[in-house]
Amino acid sequence: MNFGFTEEQGFLRDAVRKFLDDRCPMAEVRRLMKTPNAHSPELWKAFAEQGSVGLLIPEAYGGAGLGWVDFVVVLEETGRTLMPSPLVSTALAALAIREAGSPAQKERWLPRFAEGSAIGTLAVLEASDLPGAEGVALVADSDGEVDVLHGEKCFVADAGCADVYVVAYRSTERSAEPSGDRAGTGVGGALRLGLVARDAPGVRVALVPSLDETRRSGTLSLDGVRIGPDARLAAADPEATLALLLDAGSIAVTAEGLGAAEGALALTVQYAKDRVQFGSPIGRFQGVKHRLADMWVDTESIKSLLYYGAWAIDERRDAVPRYASLAKAYLADAFTRIGVDCVQLHGAVGYTIEYDIQLYLKRSKWARPMFGDGDHHRDRLARLSMGNR
Repeated sequence: MNFGFTEEQGFLRDAVRKFLDDRCPMAEVRRLMKTPNAHSPELWKAFAEQGSVGLLIPEAYGGAGLGWVDFVVVLEETGRTLMPSPLVSTALAALAIREAGSPAQKERWLPRFAEGSAIGTLAVLEASDLPGAEGVALVADSDGEVDVLHGEKCFVADAGCADVYVVAYRSTERSAEPSGDRAGTGVGGALRLGLVARDAPGVRVALVPSLDETRRSGTLSLDGVRIGPDARLAAADPEATLALLLDAGSIAVTAEGLGAAEGALALTVQYAKDRVQFGSPIGRFQGVKHRLADMWVDTESIKSLLYYGAWAIDERRDAVPRYASLAKAYLADAFTRIGVDCVQLHGAVGYTIEYDIQLYLKRSKWARPMFGDGDHHRDRLARLSMGNR
């Protein structure tokens, strides 16, 4: 079985890289960082016209109908340039609607995602900060067939620019006996996923500060927000659907993180060639080149786990949990280490705002907890190895 990239995927990488180099150089990244949502509607629209936003959306809804390995190619390039965008968030919202949406929901949202006229995101985490179904404690009040939500969702990625939120909550109906990760959490009520439009009555968003200014998140407040049958996702197994969304999120963040790690490494290699001490480029010193070699080994090691996990989303769903956790656990620790080492190899200037390397360190700090840090995923892998899914 050949897991090398195809010629078409190579062309895709080249096209995305050229677009980002032309339209989103580091000067543009720094400009967008200072905007309220770290988002440019014009850049997003152009990126959609280039085809990258609708890559995973079926052709019947205006997308390219490609797979997750192709999407990883795009994410590596957006990570390399630290492009501020809601690409991952929108892809996950589109996946939720593809997997569990009604024909009407697909017709309403997927074409708009593909053309760049709408942005989506997941709203799962709450005050407990527990990833997965076990952390969903928001219980809806019942008004006939309508679910009424009163509560908050925390750390919602791209909350400020999203047009629709995929909200995880619980109904008043008791669910089956909890198992797996939910065992012993005391969480009751059947899990549901609903679509909440940004302009729905009772929706309020408050942005929260982030160390990585190229990324924005916020708190989604739901004050009497009504979710009728037409806004609920009809997932046969909502917990399995949510688990898939979070695993896909882990893989997507790993892909962008890998691209950013390679971008940081390229910057540092160039600096090691240019910086001269004692009459020699510092890249010739063992203490420098050995650390650079270790970083390269880490990025190459992440790739095999990441690519298989991305392939498994489309081809082998039973393998997704294991490889999503393997890839994200490796990335969470290795990228943070690479970020720190790259700043240190730049010396004192690496800590200054003027040098771009500090932006990559901040991205590593953002990526580490997203969709679970290394400890969370290693614990999960231990449970998976014992057959407790």
